[in-house]
Amino acid sequence: MVVARIPNNWKPRPSQRPLWDYLEGGGTRAMWIAHRRAGKDDVALHRAAVAALERPATYWHCLPEYEQARKAIWNAVDPHTGQRRIDQAFPEIIRAAKDEQQMMIKLVNGSTWQVIGSDRYNALVGAGVAGVTFSEWALCNPASWGYISPMLRENNGWAVFITTPRGKNHAHTMYNQFRDDPEWFAEISTVLDTGAFDEAELVKIRREYVALYGDAFGNAQFDQEYMCSFDAAILGSYYGGELAAARGDGRVCRVEYDDALPVTTVWDIGYTDDTAILFVQILAGEVRIIDSYHASGKDLAHYAGVIRGKPYEYARHWLPHDAQAKTLAAAGRSVYEQMTKDHGLSNVTILQNRNTEQQGIMAVRQLFPRLWIDDRQEYFLSAIGQFQRAWNDKTKTFTDAPVHDWTNHFADTLRYLAWVWKEPVKPKAPVRNPILNIGGESTMTMDDLIKSVSKRRAKYD
Repeated sequence: MVVARIPNNWKPRPSQRPLWDYLEGGGTRAMWIAHRRAGKDDVALHRAAVAALERPATYWHCLPEYEQARKAIWNAVDPHTGQRRIDQAFPEIIRAAKDEQQMMIKLVNGSTWQVIGSDRYNALVGAGVAGVTFSEWALCNPASWGYISPMLRENNGWAVFITTPRGKNHAHTMYNQFRDDPEWFAEISTVLDTGAFDEAELVKIRREYVALYGDAFGNAQFDQEYMCSFDAAILGSYYGGELAAARGDGRVCRVEYDDALPVTTVWDIGYTDDTAILFVQILAGEVRIIDSYHASGKDLAHYAGVIRGKPYEYARHWLPHDAQAKTLAAAGRSVYEQMTKDHGLSNVTILQNRNTEQQGIMAVRQLFPRLWIDDRQEYFLSAIGQFQRAWNDKTKTFTDAPVHDWTNHFADTLRYLAWVWKEPVKPKAPVRNPILNIGGESTMTMDDLIKSVSKRRAKYD
């Protein structure tokens, strides 16, 4: 029989104690928003080890991206001890096996604990899932919780969300929704609350941020990372300023469907990942995003059903340019052909857009002052707010290319919408009646003949 004292040579600090005690007492839903280096992951790792020994089941530790998970958790080393963090939380005495490739530890009682990424949530198989930690929840794909939560409910499992703020996105919404819920633990801990750093250390950290990002952004990032501010702009965000202005102007609000106006849809079609759809109405220069939809791993019949299931009168469905490509998987038929012929969608148009991604981003920025966005479209708003430029660690600068993650799909639909809005409507060419040949060559049309006859009749009347 294995005898081990878990947690292994670790005990929570005073600032970590409230979350630890809540989970130890059987709590099942917790959100802890805390500053950098507050030890959020340490609490989660050691609590998962305790839970896994108490109840044989499956446990996950979820990071925003799978590759990031390996670096931040699986291979991470505690600078104070020089040991891998997973080895500290799950010592050899309680382990039966360790799979480096799958980032999985199997315990002697049959439990498994695994590091996963929210970018691959739909590939997870959740038999017996009893506990999940979402680390850096503000950066995770929020759809991952929608996918995993039914598994936890089925198994009476727990979920812990730990993060620093990243603007007023889904993490901010979740905290506001549950902070007064007696069944939830929801707490914000700034660096002033925990006392983790003295004043001299904080001054040094702030100076480093300012030196790296400049005065405005540097102070904003310090406030976000250490004072847990939701108001700081997301560093590198393409539309952070525009979205903040829209909120300030009251253009992110309840935007209802107007049944006197037709609805236009704009699509980004994912073949192996998310498909995103925007539902838009336009009136007097206002571009109103009234609805949105996204899903992963669904066939075209599913999306056609979503369109028909909405109570909208449609004007046009805009598909991206790759929807006209013929694929072997569809027996040489394009998405456009399938949508129009198999699934009965009419007024479907391929967006012939040859502009660059950066040109599209500029078009979105020009469009933003006209945008009115329904505030119930939380996933869309989170995606747009977090769509950002990639950071180059070597040069300490942002690149011109965006980060390609879960935010791209709705960012693409918005970019397509900007081009649809900007694209002028070509006037219809006047219809000319056929030219008549009466006894030789003539340029007289049927209209001309009728006018001529009418004049002659009027002359003799």
